[in-house]
Amino acid sequence: MTSFLRLATLATVLALGATAQAQSPAPAAPPPPAEAAQPLVDLYSAEDAQATLDARLVALKTVIRLTPEQEKLWLPVEEAIRQAAKNAAGRAADRAEAEPAQDFLDVLERLAGAEAARAADLNSVIAALKPLVATLSVEQKRRIPAFLDMTDHAGRPQPTLELWIFEAEQE
Repeated sequence: MTSFLRLATLATVLALGATAQAQSPAPAAPPPPAEAAQPLVDLYSAEDAQATLDARLVALKTVIRLTPEQEKLWLPVEEAIRQAAKNAAGRAADRAEAEPAQDFLDVLERLAGAEAARAADLNSVIAALKPLVATLSVEQKRRIPAFLDMTDHAGRPQPTLELWIFEAEQE
């Protein structure tokens, strides 16, 4: 008899569950995919990047505290940094438009190309900096590395992408 009661109870529970299931509304359909999902707010525009670069150049110049004679050597440095930043942004835009890499060799070739381009840009900045740095005091020279985000990697080379000059490429 107890087996019959258990079986009857189980049948009742299952029947009630099925009835409740049949009466519950169907789940809502997922929203249709957006045609082109655009962020509600563009968090960092090209104008923002330009304003940031302008501010950093003014700040770098302020940190160095150039004398009137050193000031005459600043323009080529600023132009070289601006060109390097512009080139970095161009590489980022090209990378965003590029077809996906087909294999690891494509990835390595792209890395090599980007590193070579950054090296060329960095060499242009160095060439522009040399005349200015030759006139700086020890104190002025000491302030520059930290401001450029240069860090000590225990004897290992610092990746160029860590320098704010190339930050546009990090996107």
